Amino acid sequence: MMAWLAQHARSFGATLARLARAPLGAALNILVIGIALSLPVGLYVVIANLQASSHQLAAEPQVSAFMALDASRAEVAQIEARLKQNPRVERFRFVPREQALQELKQASELADVVDSLPQNPLPDAFVVNARDSTPQALEALRDEIKQWPRVVHVQLDAAWARRLDAALRLGRLAVAILGALLALALVAVTFNTTRLQVLTQRDEIEVIKLIGATDAFIRRPFLYFGALQGCAGGIVAWLIVSGGVSLLNHNLGELSHVYATLIQLKHLSLGDSLSLLALPAALGWFAAWLSVGRHLALIEPGAGK
Repeated sequence: MMAWLAQHARSFGATLARLARAPLGAALNILVIGIALSLPVGLYVVIANLQASSHQLAAEPQVSAFMALDASRAEVAQIEARLKQNPRVERFRFVPREQALQELKQASELADVVDSLPQNPLPDAFVVNARDSTPQALEALRDEIKQWPRVVHVQLDAAWARRLDAALRLGRLAVAILGALLALALVAVTFNTTRLQVLTQRDEIEVIKLIGATDAFIRRPFLYFGALQGCAGGIVAWLIVSGGVSLLNHNLGELSHVYATLIQLKHLSLGDSLSLLALPAALGWFAAWLSVGRHLALIEPGAGK
């Protein structure tokens, strides 16, 4: 076991030495990988923040139930009791017709017109917030309330919910496609870089094959090279995204002050950050394994003699 660990430690050290011998080329490769990874990760952060803070971007979707104009207090109380017992309802607010009329007068320039009306034309209403704000759940709650006695109209703000749900689904699909494409790009970059490393050390590989080195022994430093390059690219991507989020939060502070509400983007979670380091490392390892396996079979001691 100790011998196995010592072999891996030597391979890891040799990989670090190889990177140190060509710092500019290694840095440019890592920078390219980091910038490429930061694009889908940044988009993922934006979508995650939109999903978590959607109630700050628009009014929360609600169901408004309007009673008949001649509904009695007992009938209104019956609807209120049904709402309290309904498992789909998170909370609700009762708006008496008198309060609705006063709010109409205060919110418009038609106070004189409202005062001249012979009677209040507005009904009692309930404004309902559902536990599940998906369009399907809101529509199901609307259809249920429609069937209740003395409820003459039910209005649903489903357009906002549908637009937001569709936008988030589209955004998640865009992240998946962009992430897959850039993962392929990472594999291609690492594959080509490893190929050049193998060709550069062709003579050295032939010599150590002559003295009995196995393919696994020869392949090991290149695998570490691919993994380190991918992990370093993940670190660069994390720094770019975190810096971007911090910069945006600094500027969003002024917007929060204007709207008197906290508007702030959340950084990558610990799990997401670890995934950003582990996934590129795994892809780099895989690309290096493919590249070395492909070219190592073509290198035989004395083949070029």
